[in-house]
Amino acid sequence: MTATGAPQSVTHSEPDVAQPTKRARLAIIATKGSLDWAYPPLMLALQAAKKGWEVAIFFTFYGLDIIHKEKNRRLQIATLGNPAMPMPNFVGAIPGMTALATQMTRRRFRQSKVPPVDELLRKVIDAGVKVYPCGFSIDVFGYQPDDFVPGCQPRHGSADFLDFAKDAAVSLFV
Repeated sequence: MTATGAPQSVTHSEPDVAQPTKRARLAIIATKGSLDWAYPPLMLALQAAKKGWEVAIFFTFYGLDIIHKEKNRRLQIATLGNPAMPMPNFVGAIPGMTALATQMTRRRFRQSKVPPVDELLRKVIDAGVKVYPCGFSIDVFGYQPDDFVPGCQPRHGSADFLDFAKDAAVSLFV
């Protein structure tokens, strides 16, 4: 009691209870199926998974080529309309330039010890990244579930992927 007769408030401190740490989450939407656009989603996913993040990649439209069993080994570099190409744009229209640029890029990747797309994709899946093919795009392109590399998740709708992405700390559209 205080001097005025009012009861004295007593505070009790609660013991510190460790809250479980929620894993960071990365959601990636991969829309492009060229050789140069295959690496960013795969590399980012692999690095995030190595950091312990929960990671999923949603492959839609031409991005499906990255996870397609046959097409992911034949991805090419588009020369026409690619402003980053070290040549005038009109040169990209010459027959054979796409094949030449692709061959040169693949050689540079080998020399730099960059794994091919199919090998990098295997590392991504082995690291626990969820790889989702877009159901809508599968239907549009006439693919079958067994057209994709082993380890891919079943076809996924965009609404389903949004349920994963809504809690992501980082979301990327590539």
